[in-house]
Amino acid sequence: MRKLIATTAVALSVIGATAMPSAADTLKIGYIDPLSGGAASVGQIGLNQLNFIADDINAKGGVNGDMVEVIGYDNQINAQTSLVQLQKAIDEGVRIVLQGNGSSVGSAILGFVEKYNKRNPDAHILYMNYGAIDPTLTNENCSYWHMSIDANVTVKMAALTNFMTPREDIKKVYLISQDYSFGHSVADTAVAMLKEKRPDIEIVGNEFHPLVKITDFSPYIAKIKASGADSVITGNWGQDFALLIKAAGQAGLNINWYTYYAGGTGGPTAIKQAGTADQVFQVTEGISNLDYAPAQEVTAAYSERFKDAPIVFPRVFNAMGLLVKAIEEAGSQDPADFIPKLEGMEYSTFSSGGDSFIRKDDHQFFQPLYVSTFGPLEANQTFDEEHTGWGWKKVGEVAAKDTVVPTTCDMKRPG
Repeated sequence: MRKLIATTAVALSVIGATAMPSAADTLKIGYIDPLSGGAASVGQIGLNQLNFIADDINAKGGVNGDMVEVIGYDNQINAQTSLVQLQKAIDEGVRIVLQGNGSSVGSAILGFVEKYNKRNPDAHILYMNYGAIDPTLTNENCSYWHMSIDANVTVKMAALTNFMTPREDIKKVYLISQDYSFGHSVADTAVAMLKEKRPDIEIVGNEFHPLVKITDFSPYIAKIKASGADSVITGNWGQDFALLIKAAGQAGLNINWYTYYAGGTGGPTAIKQAGTADQVFQVTEGISNLDYAPAQEVTAAYSERFKDAPIVFPRVFNAMGLLVKAIEEAGSQDPADFIPKLEGMEYSTFSSGGDSFIRKDDHQFFQPLYVSTFGPLEANQTFDEEHTGWGWKKVGEVAAKDTVVPTTCDMKRPG
């Protein structure tokens, strides 16, 4: 497994720059995520990483001899646009779709794929979800044709609140998230888990704001400041997190932040500019400064190639590693053939080589999770983020087996 992960990425070509050899068949991967607008920087990093991985696979002979081609489709983080782009991808021969930004988008794609596969039993589509983590996607809306590669909201919040529980300095918590299904799931889960684990903590605010629409978060920061909160829990990602923490720094708001996606594009730079060293925590599937040589080698190569956007999403590497392994074992690109290989698959994660697996019942991927904090690089750290001189440091870890939560999925299987 470690050999597979270590060799998943070495070189890169931007999309379309490397011609597919005419003598080989092509494994087309459709990437449907924002490539324009306020979330474009996050979407572009995912596309960069997929091309980086594909280029390495192709250099080693492809997948069962088939060359990998990654095709980007800009969905502008809009559900309806995503479906238009998905149909375009299908028309262009794509049978495997990756998406990860926005659970509302993920839900729309999932519904489309489920209906499409019923109507086209000889041309199945797989939705490889690397980051849309609303728990409904693997519970009441679960699908045989969907794989959820990132830990869902419930799993991550359990890890985050377990970390918060013994911290006696937490007395008053303010919740702020984006106003869509994921943001509401984060808030609802945080309220429920804090009530159970720390009933003494007071929830002093529960705020929602439009997704990727706010350019000035100072009014929201003023509310947080007035509430007397000592801590904030937020599901914000991309510019919605970066601008939020920037406004906090400008207002001199000196509190701790507990997050899902502080490490995304723009987040590290904003944290450094706000001067909030070791005050921003995130729960993720991995960070660059874990002591695991194969991942560090790949991270170094990727960062050298993408000097302007060196952030690595381990979940993208995990998604592609799982996919390639399943296709190679099945000897087929047809989702109907290789999905059985994914079900129950055991795997060594990109970031640490840690044990992980896909649960057959709901197609949720369970993996080690890490709580980390952001601050000046220490002697044993190699990678900073966004050229800030600061990096992520592990302060908590949960083994995959300890992240397992129940599912209500009643999966309908083919036949």
